[in-house]
Amino acid sequence: MTKKITIIGINYYPEDTAIGLYTSQLAEYFNENNIDVTVITGLPYYPAWRINDEYRSKKTFYSEYVNGIKVLRYKQYVPRKPTFFKRILHLLDFSLGIFINVLKIKKTDVVLCIVPFIGTVFLGKILAKTKKAKLWVHIQDFEFDAVSDSNLVENKTNKSIIFRGLFWVEKELLKSADLLSTISSLMISKLQKKIKSEKKNKKLLPNWVDSNFIKPQNYKTHKYLASSKFKILYSGNIGEKQDWEFFIKFVKELECLADIEIIVVGNGSKRIWLEEKLLDLDNIFFRNPVKYSELSNLLCSADLHILFQKMEVIDTVMPSKILAMMSSRRPSLITGNLKSEVYSIINQSKSGKYFETKDINEVLGFVKKLKLDMPLQKEYGENARKFVSKNFSKTTILNQFIDTFNKLIEK
Repeated sequence: MTKKITIIGINYYPEDTAIGLYTSQLAEYFNENNIDVTVITGLPYYPAWRINDEYRSKKTFYSEYVNGIKVLRYKQYVPRKPTFFKRILHLLDFSLGIFINVLKIKKTDVVLCIVPFIGTVFLGKILAKTKKAKLWVHIQDFEFDAVSDSNLVENKTNKSIIFRGLFWVEKELLKSADLLSTISSLMISKLQKKIKSEKKNKKLLPNWVDSNFIKPQNYKTHKYLASSKFKILYSGNIGEKQDWEFFIKFVKELECLADIEIIVVGNGSKRIWLEEKLLDLDNIFFRNPVKYSELSNLLCSADLHILFQKMEVIDTVMPSKILAMMSSRRPSLITGNLKSEVYSIINQSKSGKYFETKDINEVLGFVKKLKLDMPLQKEYGENARKFVSKNFSKTTILNQFIDTFNKLIEK
């Protein structure tokens, strides 16, 4: 008899970045391996924080089949400017709305909740209990930690009261799962601190990269990066977790160098603010996100990838964009805390430079040196590609998900 899995998460196809991309690829891999998959999700909105044009006219409850997978959708509230309280409203609305779709599930063997938002676990727990199924929680991001560490809540007294309550709810829901998994070693440690239970079944299941899709040996120069200058690329969400103040300083300091340009490809809650801050500079260009089919050409057309993380973002998330950046066989320049999982990866792979320092001159010195040293660029790039191909292969990791599913239902 065919086994069944129900996946609950707010991000799914046609979102082709971050969590939406990984959840879609995971669901399709389950389906390809003779596991009957149903996905309960919202309408696509990320990273633009705006429901996709093709879905905006859909009914509040909308179902479709995507690549052979039944997808039950709810039209959730999406704020144009996602402040802390609007984010909470956005996620609460999603949770309340998809409860109707949860009731449509007739049978399932496993309920897989994709977190950042812990509310999906509450619904998953109800579904698992009523259908006598296993509850599996896979954590892509500790959303409450990330928001708590940011400046989205300015009143410290309110912040303390709010997050004490949120973290207690999070702990109790996580403890109720039959299996907990997450994407990095530091996040496993963070998870242990949250639930305070050595006995709880926890598993490391990292994100992956498809090296057969990103092809530095066979790419066409992307139109966004057609210049003959040294091209520095940031591609991804323009949100709260990046250190945009440092980025602004970085761009301004490089303006005097006519042979360097910086390209930002993406969308997010901070994009308009960032564009306004850099409006008068000639060395930076903002572009809209590309289709997934263009990603390989985009990443491989850069000379250097950058990611400036906030110092306090350590173990709340492992940015998936790192793997794609490295797979493009191009060097990376990253700043952040030395306790970050990203530091471990860059350090082990010798695929670029990771700075904890806020000394802009040290970072600029690396860029200037790298620009003139083609052999060093090639060495970093080759190291990066080899490392992710060996440690984050799509097929290898997705097979681990299949194995985890099979072991879970055998218990």
